[in-house]
Amino acid sequence: MSEQRPNGRHRRETALGNRKRVKMERVEILKENIHTGGMAYEKTYVMLKPGVLQRRLTGIILQRLEEKGLTLAALKLMVIPREIAERHYAEHSQRPFFPDLISYTTSGPVVAMVVCGENAIARVRALAGPTRIEEAPPGTIRGDFAAVTRKNVIHTSDCSESARREIELFFSPGEILEYEDPNADWTY
Repeated sequence: MSEQRPNGRHRRETALGNRKRVKMERVEILKENIHTGGMAYEKTYVMLKPGVLQRRLTGIILQRLEEKGLTLAALKLMVIPREIAERHYAEHSQRPFFPDLISYTTSGPVVAMVVCGENAIARVRALAGPTRIEEAPPGTIRGDFAAVTRKNVIHTSDCSESARREIELFFSPGEILEYEDPNADWTY
């Protein structure tokens, strides 16, 4: 017996039904977030690399983070010791670009920070744009300010586990400030 395949109309109706179902699920999630504050308040690690300081771009990048409603909980200017940079980028240790990445990251001062807010990890990554500069659209930090992928202008944590590990690597608990943002009602 041959298997019957759905005709084109049936496939379109199924696809439309699936899209409608997904859209309804998104609406329900949004309603839940509005009513229960269901968005995740997160802390994430952000590092502005040496090229940012050399090109005097720190202020404009911090402004972009703050304009997006994110809060600074910790911020410091530092030169990263080689061993800390190697621990920070350990997942890339076998990649051919690792030595250049470590050399660039330790070549001058960086701005290390802890940034907080609702869905902070995803929001900061969206602001930063894709790592490869040829893929980073205008309007993103990398799209507007990065000139060479290997000398990237910003590092952002890619998930909550990385954020936790990176924050602990660069900050002691006493350096991270918890405070209530008086503008939170207007931001979220």
